[in-house]
This record gives sequence, C-alpha cells and structure tokens, in this order.
Amino acid sequence: MAARTILVPALAALALTAGGALAQTQVYRYTDADGRVVYSDRAPPGSAKNVQPKRLGANYIETSQLPLASQQAVERFPVTLYTYDCGEVCQNAEALLNRRGVPFTTVDVTQGENGAKLQALTGEERVPVLQVGDRVEKGYLESKWQAALDSAGYPKTPPPRNTPTPRAPDSQPPAPKAEGSVAPPAKGTDYPK
Repeated sequence: MAARTILVPALAALALTAGGALAQTQVYRYTDADGRVVYSDRAPPGSAKNVQPKRLGANYIETSQLPLASQQAVERFPVTLYTYDCGEVCQNAEALLNRRGVPFTTVDVTQGENGAKLQALTGEERVPVLQVGDRVEKGYLESKWQAALDSAGYPKTPPPRNTPTPRAPDSQPPAPKAEGSVAPPAKGTDYPK
C-alpha cells in the first residue's frame, strides 16, 4: 500500500504561528525508515529517503473588495467630486470615476456650506471639480482627469466582480397541459440519442 502521510504537530504549529503571518518557512518532506511520508520543520535524520525541502509562504486572507493599488491610492490621494445636478457634463464626470472603479466622495455644492468650500478651493463656483489629494481639476476634461487619476496610482479598470449576476426569472408562466398531451422535455435534457 502507498506510504501513509503523517502530519507532524510542528507543521500545524507553523501554520498558526504569529496568526499565519510567516515570511518564508523551511519545511522538509521525506520518507522515514518505516516507509511513512513525514513533513517537519526540523532537518530530517540521516536515514531519511527522498528528502525534499519545501518553502511555505505567508498566509493571508483577502478581506477588502478593493485591489491593493486602489487601497494605497485612496489612502494617499482621496478623490472628491464637487458637483450638483448640472446635466450631461456632471453625469459624464461621475461616470468616468465609476468606469475606473475609483472610490470617491461626492460633494453637492447646492447643500449647506458646500458652495463655500468649493469657492475656497477653486476661487470659482463652477462644477464639476475633481480633487485628487491636493490636485484640483476645474471643469470636466476627460484627458486631464484621467492623467490626475493615473498619477495618483488608481487602476485604469475596476476590480472584477466576485458575485455572479443573478438570472432573471422566466417571464412567461408555463402553459397549462392539455389532457392526453405529452410535455416537451425540459431544457438541456433533449440530447440526441
């Protein structure tokens, strides 16, 4: 029978050490004198056969929906869009940010003190205005906005979707069966014989 695998407690301890935040750990796989496969963090004995050194990388769990590049850009250069319902220009400005998957804060300049914030930032009351960190782009010009986002390190495309798109339910209810009729086979089951 094939050699049995023995899980050495040291290997389990390695995986749990420091909450899984190991850099690179040396582990050995070998066959002992009794023919059993052993994994250990200790050097194998001289009688071991088929010794294979292995490297274990750090363990981590991805908990954020944003890619690392976007997370770093958001921390260093947060994006703020100053706008209001100004029609197609403001819609195109917001659409650009959404197309690139850029997280941003929207400031409606018609609400409260937001108009005064815009005036202090730009010296004008014209929208849309894009603020990327300390950089301010007045008016919507896609090439300038793209350049500002590129220089801040935002990815050019949004992260891939992780959840499948739900299927729309069938719009037609099933037709009632006439007595003595035979129903057609269900979709996918009418393969040729």
